[in-house]
Order: sequence, then structure tokens, then C-alpha cells
Amino acid sequence: MTARQTRPAALAAVGDGQLGDACSGPGAGLHLCGALLHAALHWHWAFNTGPYAQQVPMIIEAGAAAMIAVTAHSPFGETERATGRWLPYLRLLAAIGLTGLAILALQLGAAGENLNDGIAVLARNVIGFTGLGLLCSLVTGGLLAWTLPMGYMTFCQYALLEDWTAPWTWPVLPPADRGAWICACAVFAAGLLLFTIRGPRARLSDDS
Repeated sequence: MTARQTRPAALAAVGDGQLGDACSGPGAGLHLCGALLHAALHWHWAFNTGPYAQQVPMIIEAGAAAMIAVTAHSPFGETERATGRWLPYLRLLAAIGLTGLAILALQLGAAGENLNDGIAVLARNVIGFTGLGLLCSLVTGGLLAWTLPMGYMTFCQYALLEDWTAPWTWPVLPPADRGAWICACAVFAAGLLLFTIRGPRARLSDDS
């Protein structure tokens, strides 16, 4: 059997392992975030209306995005390079799939409850925070990729209290704010593109 004939089998094995891992452990964590959001809304852990009602949901949204970013880490370095040119597609599918799963899990968690500003802000924040996490993974690696989305979320808590309206503080802005959507989507697109092409940093000495 030639190397060309064995490549599809290797791709299938690695792809199934990578995507399977991405949908099992992280998937359970994202569903836990949805359950936590439901509990927060149902038991009134946050304000029901007004800008302060975004505080607790924002923490959970950033937490879900941080889980997605951490899945960029591979405990084997990145031996998936054996898949050659197919590896970027695996990264792309995993990142998009987990982002969609996070939005769905949080939406289900908010079903039947009073979520301030609705699902649109929830989706926008998950998209933007995930983009930050993917960008961070290029520098820190997957294990520390949670630091940027969680750090930015902490900063946005201050921006929320100060009633900032700059587009780059998208997590605190209303759902109809076009600038907020542009910033969040631009960050996600940049993170997704670079993550797809380069992948997370595998080690501190990895400058490639």
C-alpha cells in the first residue's frame, strides 16, 4: 500500500479523534455553561433589566468562549500535522462547530427566562470572545488561551459600569449597535483565519 493510499486512513483517524474530542469534553462543558445561565436567570442571580443585567450572562458567555479556546491545545504537541494540508480544515470545522454549539447551549439555557437584550447579544458576545481566545492561542498556546477573553470580559465589566459606548466594547452595547457587531465579527474572523492557517502555539520556543 502506497503512502498516498494510507493518507485518507490517517486523516480519518486523526480527524475522528480531534473532532470527537472537541465534541465530547468541551461539548459537555458548554452544556454546563447553558445550565449555569439557566440557573442564573431562573434564580435571579443578576438584575432583570437595565445595563447591569448583562453582568452575569457576560461572565458565562466569556467562560464558554474560553472553553472553546482551550480546546486548541493538543497534549501531543501537534502530531495531527500528519494530515498535511487537511489539518487547517479540521481546525476550521472544530472552531466553527464549537462556537455554534456554545451559542445553541446558551440559547437553550436562556429559553423561557428573561435574558436582557435577548439572544442577539448572547451570540455576538460568544463570537467576539471566541475570536479573542483563538487569537490568544497563537501566542500562548491552547492551555492559556482563556486569559484574553476572560481578561477582556473583566475590563468590559468596568466599561459596563461606566456606560461606555465605544464599538470595541461590544459586550456592553445593545443588540442593534452596528459598530459592536462589526467589531465582534471582525475579531472572530481574524482569529478564525489565523487559527485555521497557523494553529495554536505548541510550545514556548515555537516561533514559526
